[in-house]
Amino acid sequence: MKTAVSVPDDLFRLAEVAARRLRVSRSKLYATAISEFLNRQQGSAVTDRLNEVYARRPAKLDSAFSHAQLRSLEKDYWKRWTRFGGERSGGPIWPNLAAL
Repeated sequence: MKTAVSVPDDLFRLAEVAARRLRVSRSKLYATAISEFLNRQQGSAVTDRLNEVYARRPAKLDSAFSHAQLRSLEKDYWKRWTRFGGERSGGPIWPNLAAL
């Protein structure tokens, strides 16, 4: 289908350069750009809908699991901290996770 659209001069020039560089017609470039834009918008709509659904009911994490995660992070942090010089390099990067 043929259509006419108005675009700013600067955008038109950039599109012309891109079409030549990519060795595609102006129509192909515009069709590809519109298609990618619409696909991205559809993906955003799905994400927005999922965020709405999950916002209705906050996730409840078992406290034992939560504490295990924090202990695991702290161990990993300790390994990196001692490997890179510990207090000699300025001390901890983040606060004690067990205190959270």
